[in-house]
Amino acid sequence: MCGIAGWVDFSRDLSKEHATIQAMTRTLKNRGPDAEGIWTARHVALGHRRLAIIDVIGGAQPMEFSELDKQLAVLTFSGEIFNFRELRAELRSRGHHFQTRSDTEVLLHSYLEWGTACVHRLMGMYAFAIWDARRDELVMVRDHMGVKPLFYMETPHGVLFGSEPKAILANPMAPCRTDLDGLREMFDMVKTPEETVYVGMREVRPGHLVRVNANGVVNQRYWSLEARPHTDDLQATIGHVRELLEDIVYRELNSDVPLCTLLSGGLDSSAVTALAAKNLGRGQVRSFSVDFAGAEDRFQADAVRGSADAPFAREVAEFVSSRHTEILLDSANLVDPAVRAEVLYATDRPPAYWGDMWPSLYLLFRAIRMTSTVALSGESADELFGGYRWFHNPNAIKAETFPWLTSGSSRYFGGIGLLDRGLVEKLDLAEYRRQRYSEAIAEMPQLPGEPDQDRRMRQITYLNLTRFVQTLLDRKDLMSMAASLEVRVPFCDHRLVEYVFNVPWQMKSFDGREKSLLRAATTDLLPTSVLERVKTPYPATQDPGYEAALQSELREVLSDMNAPVRPLLDLDKAQAVAARDSGAVSRAYDRGSLEMALWLNRWLVANDVMLDL
Repeated sequence: MCGIAGWVDFSRDLSKEHATIQAMTRTLKNRGPDAEGIWTARHVALGHRRLAIIDVIGGAQPMEFSELDKQLAVLTFSGEIFNFRELRAELRSRGHHFQTRSDTEVLLHSYLEWGTACVHRLMGMYAFAIWDARRDELVMVRDHMGVKPLFYMETPHGVLFGSEPKAILANPMAPCRTDLDGLREMFDMVKTPEETVYVGMREVRPGHLVRVNANGVVNQRYWSLEARPHTDDLQATIGHVRELLEDIVYRELNSDVPLCTLLSGGLDSSAVTALAAKNLGRGQVRSFSVDFAGAEDRFQADAVRGSADAPFAREVAEFVSSRHTEILLDSANLVDPAVRAEVLYATDRPPAYWGDMWPSLYLLFRAIRMTSTVALSGESADELFGGYRWFHNPNAIKAETFPWLTSGSSRYFGGIGLLDRGLVEKLDLAEYRRQRYSEAIAEMPQLPGEPDQDRRMRQITYLNLTRFVQTLLDRKDLMSMAASLEVRVPFCDHRLVEYVFNVPWQMKSFDGREKSLLRAATTDLLPTSVLERVKTPYPATQDPGYEAALQSELREVLSDMNAPVRPLLDLDKAQAVAARDSGAVSRAYDRGSLEMALWLNRWLVANDVMLDL
């Protein structure tokens, strides 16, 4: 995996700024604990933190290429190129020579051979920056689906960039400031492409590249979802989905360090684990699941979680003969100040919406990292194949807004209940949401003559693949990288996404259930119980002790007259929440506003954020 950082300035000599680029780079130490590299020239400084996955001995970065004593290009790269072996063979046939076995060197030579057109040949998850010394130009690139993050901030004469905002904010030129739009992105579940919570900071959009030279900054799209006629019948479609999944998982199993799968017992992670076992052989795959100590015995079904994960994960592990480990977490650890500090440091913003899932994911990944460096995950299958309830809820489908923010689902993403009424009015989130929804619908590709239902379901899928899944990919990336664990997401392979996006909805749901197509494509790999299981989200603690600890922290915040969050809260409502009885079972969707208020305060304190309200 790794972390990257850099600085381009055409008005100053950056070869003298080693200390600053090193400070930027070292904020990303958890992304790359194995090595650090710094490279500087007159107008550019590049940094790299390495998590060694492929060619552990070789592949150091930033990686340079020179010819006849003339430097041509320098690369700093985060991620994996899963088809690097084929690319290396093609490049060798074109006269290129390689000194390492790394995909980094293949990527650098791909750029030297094809320029920015090399992006059309890449299969992988990546964020990278190349300084092209031949043109005095920086090129920043992000993968098709945005699995790996990349942020940048324009300066008067160049840019700052990094894998995380903190790398940019470590430069004295970058102010740590947020405004109303930043708060809107923070408080509403919209995830607007390119926007961040920091004034002046942008995120490279998935499937885009950004050129930086003395003439300025240019943003270019190299890939996006396209609407195409689907000509395969049902059986051919099922067969092709299976072929793609076989190839994708095969490629993503490549690693020179220990690898495992994340296994919840749901269809998506079980399919990935089963395909991994099929490739590597029985008994060769390590799998991990997570739950809370004692939760299996005390589990109570709620509106979204109808069954505990543990029995299903065990059944899959036995069925495919994986070496399975159950990670049991103590709810008390979720409020450990050290754990919450690590989570906040990783996110660079209040970790909204999922509350306890942030620290629990971090603790899970920290435990996995003791034995594995790479993990395969099931993210994006629900967005691609139609797994969420809002794909099947007529009211959500008809609503002219993001389907996960309709009445059946919006309570899971609420976090503004304790905010001051004046601030809420000033934010006007309803209007912000309408604008962002209109923008998303306007950019969606159209297929001429497509029936109304198929067009609407294409819209729902597009919204999920370009807006909703980004929040999940961010969460998985941030918490895994905080633990120095690389997580790969086979369902984000752009070939699979392109194909399934264009499958008509009637075919995706041919048996009247969620993810019909994925279930049919993997039916021979999994036990019947898992094939028949209804979608269940990542586990959340139901321990009332967790909520009581949050309430105790809120009382401390309210009693501190200097707490920066106090002016932003409705103090009467906050006092009432701090004093309420949490009951015998605590529900995640009842804690959203409480979690947001506390995380917001921690963020303001830790980052000394300036508020432009």
